[in-house]
Amino acid sequence: MGFFSFLYQSPRASATETDPIVDLTTLYPPRNPAVMRRITKEPHIPIEIVMNILETAYDDDEPESNVKLFASCALVCRDWSFIAQKLLFRHVTLDNQTAYIAFQHAVDRSSPRGRMLGDSVMHMRLTLDHNQPYRLSQRSFARAVTFCPNLLELRIALFGEGGPGFDVVGSPDSERMKRPAPSFDERTLALLRTGPSIQSLHFSNWSDNSSSLCQLLDIWPTLKSLSISGVPPQLLNSAAPFPCPLEELRMNFQTAPSVDFMKWLLHNSTSSLRTLEMEREPPLDLLEHLISEHGASLQSLALPSCGGHDAVAALQRCDALRELRIESAWAPPVIFKSLSDSVEHIAFGIDADTPLQPLEKAIKRSEGLRAVTLHIWHGGHDHPQLNAVKVACARRGIELRITEDIRVFRVITRGVLDSIPRPLEALY
Repeated sequence: MGFFSFLYQSPRASATETDPIVDLTTLYPPRNPAVMRRITKEPHIPIEIVMNILETAYDDDEPESNVKLFASCALVCRDWSFIAQKLLFRHVTLDNQTAYIAFQHAVDRSSPRGRMLGDSVMHMRLTLDHNQPYRLSQRSFARAVTFCPNLLELRIALFGEGGPGFDVVGSPDSERMKRPAPSFDERTLALLRTGPSIQSLHFSNWSDNSSSLCQLLDIWPTLKSLSISGVPPQLLNSAAPFPCPLEELRMNFQTAPSVDFMKWLLHNSTSSLRTLEMEREPPLDLLEHLISEHGASLQSLALPSCGGHDAVAALQRCDALRELRIESAWAPPVIFKSLSDSVEHIAFGIDADTPLQPLEKAIKRSEGLRAVTLHIWHGGHDHPQLNAVKVACARRGIELRITEDIRVFRVITRGVLDSIPRPLEALY
């Protein structure tokens, strides 16, 4: 074929090498190429951030409101459980023997977890009710305190035992105070002495036992804060003066304590007492004694009312006062006229007839006032001068808080001095 022989050979050779045989019955639709998936772990929140979040969410003022939230947090993971349980055990309430047994098992110091939970308890509330069939015993109360080496605050409510058929719910306070309750025995007191040195004691006595408070005060000479209510204690003639220099004292007795008892209790608190709160109006002789002995050091004073020239004159002797709280809807105008520049917070009640012009002038004049709290009684919202007080506070940058609930008023007015900012010159 000569020169043209390639025309016959080349196509045949290429056909045998490259021509595919296509079977249309075996074709599949096109697919995306397979991609290797990376297995990623869930993001881990640093434990420090979790601690800050839970600490911020914890409400020290209302510990019972924390239970549901932190019980759920304890179920998230092991790290969260550790933090949530520590916060849950910061406040402990023991009302009966069943609660004590559960608490005893939880803080068993033979295990690391028990030691951790026992060390977390800082506030404890106990009820010694002799009307309950399975009540918390004295010995269990003392052991519960010794389980908590870091305990700072102890709240005790003591109820006497009513006779058969006389334990009526809602009975008057005067009837409850006649119920007998035994004093603390020596073994209980010895156990308490081996426990922590608490700083704050709240004791509410609803029985005819007037010696229990003195027994408890003899155990803790490190107290800084004392709150007592119910039956006023009786002072023994041979008792040595209470050695502790108190910084805070709150009282809510059904009948006023004697001046002799106050002399005994505050013998070493002449220069240390900073806060004095009385939820029931004291007799004039008791108020004058407290002001004359401790008015120079008082920084916070709370009274249910302040009526009469003698009471006002007593208040005017408190030269270092930073906070004045009066629950009554009527406060003498002279109190606001003589308000010193050291006062940073005032709190009182108002109704439709409360004179507010002296308060408005005091707000405009005072250089140290930082907060005002008002409790609205009947008709107080419609007071014609209330808006003027609001405007005066706004212009001076003074925090104004208003509530209609007396219980809320008592809660929000405590600790205000610690929360409001102070001027720089007062810090040095």
